[in-house]
Amino acid sequence: MSDMSIPPVTPQDLSAEILRHLKHSLGKDEGHAALYDWRMSLSLALRDRVVDPWFESTRKTYEAQGKRVYYLSMEFLIGRLIEDVAVNLGLDAVAEAALTELGQDYGAVVANEPDAALGNGGLGRLAACFMDSLSTLGIPAYGYGIRYEHGLFEQHFEDGAQMETAETWLAQRHAWEFERPEVSYPIGFGGHVEDHDGKPVWHPAETVMASAYDTPVIGWQGRWANTLRLWSAKPTTAFDLASFNRGDYIAASAPEALARTISRVLYPDDTTEIGKELRLKQEYFFTSASIQDLLRRFLSEGGELSDLPNHVAIQLNDTHPAVAGPELVRLLMDTHGMEVAQAISTARRCLAYTNHTLLPEALERWPEDLFTRVLPRHHRIIQLIEAAHLAETDSAVRIIEHGEVKMGELAFVMAHRVNGVSALHSDLVKETVFADLNRDYPGRIINQTNGITPRRWLYSCNPPLRSLINETIGTSWPDDLQQLEGLSAHAGDAAFLDRFQDAKDANKRRLSNWLKTRDDLTIDPAAMFDVQIKRIHEYKRQLMNLLETIALWNDIHDAPNANWTPRVKIFGGKAAPGYVVAKEIIHLTNDTAKVINADLKTQGLLQIVYPENYNVSMAEILIPAADLSEQISTAGKEASGTGNMKFALNGAPTIGTLDGANVEIRDCVGAENFFLFGLTAAEVAARRTEPNYARRAVEASPRLSRVLKQIESGAFSPSDKSRYSGLVQGLLDHDYFLVTCDFDSYFDMQRTVDMAFADQNNWTRMAALNTARVGWFSSDRTITGYARDIWNASSLIASRASRKDVA
Repeated sequence: MSDMSIPPVTPQDLSAEILRHLKHSLGKDEGHAALYDWRMSLSLALRDRVVDPWFESTRKTYEAQGKRVYYLSMEFLIGRLIEDVAVNLGLDAVAEAALTELGQDYGAVVANEPDAALGNGGLGRLAACFMDSLSTLGIPAYGYGIRYEHGLFEQHFEDGAQMETAETWLAQRHAWEFERPEVSYPIGFGGHVEDHDGKPVWHPAETVMASAYDTPVIGWQGRWANTLRLWSAKPTTAFDLASFNRGDYIAASAPEALARTISRVLYPDDTTEIGKELRLKQEYFFTSASIQDLLRRFLSEGGELSDLPNHVAIQLNDTHPAVAGPELVRLLMDTHGMEVAQAISTARRCLAYTNHTLLPEALERWPEDLFTRVLPRHHRIIQLIEAAHLAETDSAVRIIEHGEVKMGELAFVMAHRVNGVSALHSDLVKETVFADLNRDYPGRIINQTNGITPRRWLYSCNPPLRSLINETIGTSWPDDLQQLEGLSAHAGDAAFLDRFQDAKDANKRRLSNWLKTRDDLTIDPAAMFDVQIKRIHEYKRQLMNLLETIALWNDIHDAPNANWTPRVKIFGGKAAPGYVVAKEIIHLTNDTAKVINADLKTQGLLQIVYPENYNVSMAEILIPAADLSEQISTAGKEASGTGNMKFALNGAPTIGTLDGANVEIRDCVGAENFFLFGLTAAEVAARRTEPNYARRAVEASPRLSRVLKQIESGAFSPSDKSRYSGLVQGLLDHDYFLVTCDFDSYFDMQRTVDMAFADQNNWTRMAALNTARVGWFSSDRTITGYARDIWNASSLIASRASRKDVA
């Protein structure tokens, strides 16, 4: 089987296609085209180039009767796609030249594209990386999720506090998708179950239609393309004319309102009963549509349902699609007449589950009365699954217990493989949250350490470093990232290190200019850029970072003429709307920035920057510019992290705990190129058993005690001196994530960082070795592991299939 190849394209060819779309798709001529028109025309011209390999990939999959992977995820944080597509097609330079020829600024056109608001953080970005790697490796796959109308939310700061407004990414046409009105499935909710001649029949009270929108995902060098299929909820009856004519306008539009609500917002606030119900409906909506779709595709090829596991691999990305187990069993039993034992066995051999968290609150549990009200048939099926599980294992683990349906346990029981996402995390999954199930099903839990796509997270986002790497080791590394190890031989070469530092300096100037243009902020590119960007959560310990920043400010303020290393502390991330403590941490960070940034004594030595509305596009600017990567979560709480990999790949040494993939990163880059501090996971567990451990830690730390007294007294909130008293008391009384216990170790290691950064030659060598030694963290390697160890799926690209490292 020969590989697909992209016919050569000149800038003149692409210019002509852009102009054709400008005229025939946008209805504009050059003289009246706005930036939006140029962006859409370029996008459509590039999309045209994706369609042929997309069709050819589908044809080859049908011909080979290849096994398809179905990746179910609530999030796909794909970001902007123009550069992604152009890079993978090998047309990035051609696209820039074509627009230049047309008198347009390629960078401005790219920046005009809104980020697709389909995710929150690492979970969704991982799913996007996996889709890129599945296509690069030539493994037939569909990504399934929800086409959120508004996505998460746009973050704004009002007097330092986070405010949420609706994300409007779909206010403009999404250039990359193809609507599939012919692909539509009914999704029922509520109602009741009746038994007819011994056969249960579900009569839903409400029904919406799941309508498909397809985005092709092209792999490196255009050799293969898979599909991201997102579901939008539509009413079964678009409009009730009779109600409208009676003057009941609300009732006339009620079906549409129900449907739009389901696919409107990512992660609706589930602190209320109605919010919980909507969240459960969302999860079932996209899961049911996806299972119905893959069964239709399989049966259309003439397959026997007993053979389904040999052709279908379904990966559950966290517990959000855990209802896939009972839904597949329902369809096999109720629609296709399969016996319960065979249906459960068949479904289990198709399903696998990725666990992303050890936090109990993140392993979803639904009130049983809510679950029964929304999904009455599935409640019955889960009881059958539980009975089969108990009979098979004599286990003490229940799926339905204490009035709750436990989705983590359901996903585990219905999966033939369960994987953690770093070596440490997988071990802790076995020892903690699923210890009993691990005994019941020995060997079911395996590890697949996360990875990132180097196409997006180095090649595309870091042109200066890309150019240096190309000139140093050649150009074949983007789909064989371990070739970066070849850079290690140059780590002692002064000329190479000078060029490596030049690349970092160029990225820092780009960030400085971006902040000046966007937020009218001035930062010094010569200072250390110390960056922590991720979802705001107590276990990620942005608060500890901030407390250390205040302690450093105190020390500098007390002795401003000492030999300090200038720092810019950069924060980025959103807090869930209902997460009160996380929003307090954001507010305190911004309040603290006002005070510290205005201090004349410390100006030029310490600055805090918190750009609002962190997203993928911002990360693509921040990560290449970072000098120091903050990965400071409480040991045992971060499953893996992927930001840690992105920073290291772009030449930023890590300050971090032995948590998640930090452990493996440190092993790869060398302990001497990693700034380790803090308690281990075992020490964390032991410390929590000690009485008053937080207050004792504060009493033993004059620096920390001073900082907490400043915060509690209102030093950073003069207009409301008691604003953060609850936050401080929470640390003293309930410091579950051990901010206080790790503070001194963190502060001391940061001073080691100061000294290391002052030796710029050695720092640059450390940074270069980070880049050189993290090639193992490619998502291509991760997907190769899934294909081999979980899915039993093969590459259908000839050159790939012959390689030892691809199943």
